[in-house]
Amino acid sequence: MEWQLQDAKNQFSKVVQKARFEGPQEITVRGERTAVVLSAHDYDALRAGRPSLVDDLLAGPPWDDELAETVEARAKTPSRSAAF
Repeated sequence: MEWQLQDAKNQFSKVVQKARFEGPQEITVRGERTAVVLSAHDYDALRAGRPSLVDDLLAGPPWDDELAETVEARAKTPSRSAAF
């Protein structure tokens, strides 16, 4: 179902219930599809099997020796002073 933003705000609990039992609810702003409200079940199914950001970063290419040396050689103190 499609909801205008103002209607979705005014009837948020109904939007959530419809997402739970009827499927994704589309929210529009000035007639343009802007957001979709999903049930937790639908969201979990969408995310299943997908790597997290941490998984993606850890799966990146190994560092070559030059990059590893550059990282190790950098200053150990912060480059900016903290403004307290």
